[in-house]
Amino acid sequence: MKVDLYTQKGEKKGQLELPKELFEIPFNKDLVHQALVRQLANKRLSTAHSKTRGEIRGGGRKPFKQKGTGNARQGTIRAPHMRGGGVVFGPTNERNYEKDMPKKQRRKALLSALSLKATENQIIALEGYKLDSPKTKDFAALIQKLPITRNVLVVIPEKDMVVQKSSSNLSNAKTILANYLNIHDLQKYRTILLFEESINKLKETFAK
Repeated sequence: MKVDLYTQKGEKKGQLELPKELFEIPFNKDLVHQALVRQLANKRLSTAHSKTRGEIRGGGRKPFKQKGTGNARQGTIRAPHMRGGGVVFGPTNERNYEKDMPKKQRRKALLSALSLKATENQIIALEGYKLDSPKTKDFAALIQKLPITRNVLVVIPEKDMVVQKSSSNLSNAKTILANYLNIHDLQKYRTILLFEESINKLKETFAK
């Protein structure tokens, strides 16, 4: 499978051959969904917390005497049925939302989603991007020249502060290292902008 290759000036240079072992994997909808749910679940923070009766302050003595008031007897104001008391079966910050998934399945789901992007012509390649210093204006101008709709995920082979800082202030772009490519970003961003050298990095990381 081939994708269009562009220069830093936004001009089409030719086409780039994509390796079959990465970009021609049959799409598996169920596997992609499972991998996406896993990633989102593992990112989830257990912040919701309600206090049990053991965590409520006070309640060291009886609210009122045992007999003679006409009310039901009470032992503590920390009881769940008392106003301001503890909560029964409420959320706690000890809950674990993590999900597990075999490494081979995660990799297959990622390559499946990547192959679908290639099939739908949502992957383009960039020869390279070299500047002396980060400039958001220049990088935004490049994106406007390329056939990008809605938003773009820029995949770079290694850390490049010029590219990363140039794109960090763009709301419709995200830059990620090739070995950090993940199922959530592939689903979130419409177009994938691959640096030419990123393909070798993807092969080293995922084609095993």
